[in-house]
Amino acid sequence: MEAALLAEADRLVGSTDGFLVIDDTALPKKGRHSVGVAPQYASSLGKTSNSQSLVSVTLASCEVPVMVGLRLFLPESWTSDPDRMTRARIPKERQAAMSKPEIAIEEIDRVIASGVRFGCVLADAGYGSSAPFRHSLSKRGLRWAVGKSRRQMVYPTDVAMIFPTEKSPQAAQAPYP
Repeated sequence: MEAALLAEADRLVGSTDGFLVIDDTALPKKGRHSVGVAPQYASSLGKTSNSQSLVSVTLASCEVPVMVGLRLFLPESWTSDPDRMTRARIPKERQAAMSKPEIAIEEIDRVIASGVRFGCVLADAGYGSSAPFRHSLSKRGLRWAVGKSRRQMVYPTDVAMIFPTEKSPQAAQAPYP
């Protein structure tokens, strides 16, 4: 069924001019028993709250978006408790701790393997601040554009690092007349 849905998404909006949009979706929750529920940042609420967080993958072309992936993120409070995950019937292959960018890369690989066409991956700063995420996109030969935090520095790839040399103790002293 998943293959049929991805094929239909590709038929509707897939193209080399299309975009694969990676984002988070938060589901606010009151209790603590739903799988993955924990205090975590919910962008839709603009604050940290008790919620589930999902990595969403949307294929878009012009003004038409089609959801092609939605995967639950398990916070550390869940992945560090194997008994809790077993009681919640989380499949063994999904019990490993993974960051949201790592989940996104797995989902991108799944979309690529299905033959869905897109020309560029877009993601917000939550993903753009992850160097392994950006490198994974480049390693796959994908074009991408991601947000960055205002504190994150960006340099051209040909910049050479120059490390400061140790100054002599006398050089640090101010001259006195």
